[in-house]
Amino acid sequence: MKRLPPLALLGLWAWVLLGWIPETTSAQQAVAPRVIGVISPGFGVDSDEAQTFREGLRAAGYVDGRDVSIDWWYGQGSYNGVADAVAKVVQSKVDVIVVESVFAALATKRATQTIPIVMALVGDPVRVGLVENLSHPGGNITGLTNMTAELGPKRLQLLKEAIPSVRRVGVLWNPDTPLHRVGLANLNAAAPQLGLELVPVAAQKVEQFGPAFSTLSRSRVNAVLILDDAFMASHGSILVEPATKGRLPLVSGYKPLCKQGMLICYQTKTTDLFRRAAGYVDKILKGVSPATLPVEQPTKFELVVNVKAARALGVTVPESILLQADEVIR
Repeated sequence: MKRLPPLALLGLWAWVLLGWIPETTSAQQAVAPRVIGVISPGFGVDSDEAQTFREGLRAAGYVDGRDVSIDWWYGQGSYNGVADAVAKVVQSKVDVIVVESVFAALATKRATQTIPIVMALVGDPVRVGLVENLSHPGGNITGLTNMTAELGPKRLQLLKEAIPSVRRVGVLWNPDTPLHRVGLANLNAAAPQLGLELVPVAAQKVEQFGPAFSTLSRSRVNAVLILDDAFMASHGSILVEPATKGRLPLVSGYKPLCKQGMLICYQTKTTDLFRRAAGYVDKILKGVSPATLPVEQPTKFELVVNVKAARALGVTVPESILLQADEVIR
């Protein structure tokens, strides 16, 4: 058998050794994906909000499944499973937790003082004790506020502009939502300036919607403003039905409800908040402390007007409202 020359033999050994090096090196360099836990009572994993959150991560250079793994919990409009979901996420020792709603944020902060928490969509975090202040949140939580309670007066104003004859407005609210009482207080302060009288009615369960609207009908309200939360938003069709029967225009702060038959929806642009939340996650995964990241406020808002619903109610929406609208449903 013919022997290889010394140089050829040396090259063969070098090839063999080098052939093993990439596999060994890649194994040593392989890093497990960073895990992001998401607690969202109101938005599912297939929602536009979830999609823009993933887009925000991709824009920051993360590939889902390679660099990050997202564990998304969706409450289907209920807060009932939040505590269990938070406990599970905390026990799994994720790298960062993203929360939606004051209820979920409070539950998560109670469960951990060490895992960073990013608020994707939370109203007034200072008032409810989530952060010390917006500029210097301190602790392990930061992110974005959607100013939920403060937007109520603007919705009243839009309602009055759309239907100048309105005098009595029903307010459907959920006692389980921490900021709804603050929202009611803001509405009560704004109503007299608009010449409006408010009739608040509480509802915590779906079966309470019917009696609530019966109460509002007996109170002779001209329209109903629904304080937005995950519970109200997930039952839009159930809310629209009694309002339509009673010929009551509805105003809310959740865009999908307008598409289901409400007259006016005015909200912060939730998809933009979730996209920006991904930026917070990026900074935290790169080592920035949440205590030093200022809480940011919304910069984009959406007004949706349902002209089809207006026609069914016998209402003519003024051109001034339509010109302000980001979307008009015809």
